[in-house]
Order: sequence, then structure tokens, then C-alpha cells
Amino acid sequence: MKTDLDRIRKDLENLALFNATPGKGLTRFSLTPEDRGARDYLSGRLRELGVHVYEDAAANLFGRREGGDPSLPPIMMGSHIDSVRHGGNFDGQAGVVAALEVLRCLEERGVRTAHPVEMIAMIEEEGGRFGAGFFSSRAMTRGVTREELEQRKDEDGVTLAEALTRFGFDPARVAEARRKPGEVRTFLEMHIEQGPVLEREGFELGIVTSIVGTDLTRVTVEGRPDHAGTTPMDMRRDALRTAYRAEQLLEVGPVELDEGIRRVLQDQADGLGFSWRAMSSGAGHDAMITAPFFPTGMIFVPSKGGRSHCPEEWTDYEDLQKGVELLYHAVTAIDSRGAKG
Repeated sequence: MKTDLDRIRKDLENLALFNATPGKGLTRFSLTPEDRGARDYLSGRLRELGVHVYEDAAANLFGRREGGDPSLPPIMMGSHIDSVRHGGNFDGQAGVVAALEVLRCLEERGVRTAHPVEMIAMIEEEGGRFGAGFFSSRAMTRGVTREELEQRKDEDGVTLAEALTRFGFDPARVAEARRKPGEVRTFLEMHIEQGPVLEREGFELGIVTSIVGTDLTRVTVEGRPDHAGTTPMDMRRDALRTAYRAEQLLEVGPVELDEGIRRVLQDQADGLGFSWRAMSSGAGHDAMITAPFFPTGMIFVPSKGGRSHCPEEWTDYEDLQKGVELLYHAVTAIDSRGAKG
């Protein structure tokens, strides 16, 4: 019994409808009507399964399928549903759809896991609206402060705190989203590669070994334009020479992903007959935030032409299905090994 290719396609195409720039790529910023539409769509599909649907204080959406042993922490899988401006239909949301399909397959196959299994749909990974990259995963791991919620603003001056409030969340409770060590058994993220390597080398899947670090700094330059020939040097307000302020927005070092989880992914890919290669990620992902806190693994599927963050972004649905198959078998393998201690 395989995952349902038509269902995977339908979910991705339906999610792509929640878009602020139809015909000009996908634009779905965090805590917007498009965000609301996407999470309502996902919530509806989760409720059809009969799983527990909830949101945490950082606006993460969860679908939780209970396990047989309530003392065990959940196996979590998913990605983000926000996009860059004029982006593509696969970045982030392919991993969310993959997690949804895994929950469906567990139900349809009557698999009773020992661990709870959770799907997560995160926001503001891209930082497209508030510049608060990896917001959801940071809130869940290292934590975010109320001060940050008040300082982060969109282009209209709306703070992240105000947007959360309008969406029905209480910014004063954002710390409640943080998970303690041991509260998550594993985090698994399936994602498009966003590069050309898998397609060029003919591999069906990538198993990520490490993720690049991210350093985001906002530089404010203050100066005054004057005529270059007539303004004496000692009277110029040369912005490059005299006046700037730098604000560190985000600093995350490079991380290695969990070796044990990588072995599970490799063994399951071999068992399914999929060709794969180990590879590092040159782009940042929520998985790099979770890796220091929870055992984390990441699966890449090929990107057509290596294109991403653009309307031309594309991954063949058959390639996505292989990633979903690997995700499903990894979840069941991790559950089986974990339940045995």
C-alpha cells in the first residue's frame, strides 16, 4: 500500500490557492488572511482523520495522533506554511502536506504507534513579513521574548505582538510554546532541495547531514546627498565613512543532524529501493533550529532546475511521493525502536 499521489497533489494545489499574488507566484505571509485560509484547510483535513487539532501560543498548528503509551514523547514531523514574496508552491508546504499524508496512512493502515505522532505547520520561517526568521521553531526550542514580539514590525508598522493578538493569540503567553528537553522524541522535516544537485546527479532523495549557519543583520545607513565635485571632503556626510548602526536580527551556527536518525533514514531508503545521497543543506531550515534540542532528521526531494523562491519552483509529484514514503517508514521505524527502549 503506497501513499496516495493524487491526494498529495490535491493538497498542494489547494494550499496554493491561499495566495496574496495569484498569477505572480505564491505570497503567503504569516498571520494574514492567506495564512488563516491555509491553516483552516489543514485543520479541516486533520479533523476528518479524527486526530486532535490544536495551536500553541506561537501560532504553530498541530495535528496529534495519540500513541499507545501516553508516557512517550511525540514523533513530530512537518515544516512551514509561510512563503517569500512571489515564491513557489512547494517550499515549506510540501513538508506539511507530507506530514499530513503520513497521518492519513497510519490511520488507513491501522498502525498503532507507541509514541504519539504529531504534524506541525509553522509560520514565519522565511521572515517575509516581520523579519523574524524561524520564529515558530525558535519559540518551540530556545524561546522568544515578549520584547521581540513588540520590536518586530511589518512594512505597515504592525508589530508581531499585534498580529498575534488579532489572530486570537496572547503574546504574553508565547513562552508556553517552548518544549522542554525530552518532550519531543524526534523532529523530521521533508523539504525540497532548492538546488540542482539531486536532479543533476540522478538521485531520488537526499538525506541531510548538516545545515549551514545563518547570520542576519540589519544595517542602517545615514548620510546626506550632495554634489560630489563641489562639496569639500571635510564637510561631507559620507554614509559609508561616518554614520551607520548595525542590528543583529538572527545568528544561528551550522549544525549537524542526528546521526542515529540519519541511519534510520538511510536504512529505510535502502529498503524501499530509493537511490539517495548524503548531503549538506546550503539553506537554513526549521530543522537547524530544532537540531540542538531534539534528535532531528531531514529529507530532501529534487527541485526541477534547482529553482526555488520563485514562481518557477517545481518538484514532480512522483518525487514528492518518494519523500513521503520515506518519511512514513522512518516514523514507524523510529517508533518501533523507541518503544523497545
